[in-house]
Amino acid sequence: MTIGVLYLDFLVPDARSLKDKRRVIKGLKDRMRARFNCSVAEIEYQDVWTRCRLAACVLSGDSQHANTQLNEIASFAERQFGAELADYRIEML
Repeated sequence: MTIGVLYLDFLVPDARSLKDKRRVIKGLKDRMRARFNCSVAEIEYQDVWTRCRLAACVLSGDSQHANTQLNEIASFAERQFGAELADYRIEML
C-alpha cells in the first residue's frame, strides 16, 4: 500500500482579504475532491491573503498509480482560475 502526498503552493494575486482567498481556495479544493476523490487540506499560510499551501493525499495499492494520479491533480490545479500554482512536490510514504 502506498500513500502519496502532493504539496501545492499557490499565489492568489487578486485576493484583497482572507475572505477572498478562502473563496478561491474552497472552490479549488471542492473541484479537486470531486474530480479525483482525494483528500485536500490547507496546511500553511492560513492567515496570509495572497499565499496558500494545500496538501492532497491519495491511497493506492500501486505506487506508480498514486504518482500518476498526483501528477494529474497538479496539472489540473495549474489550469484553475483565481490561484496560480507557484510550486509543487510529491512524496510517497
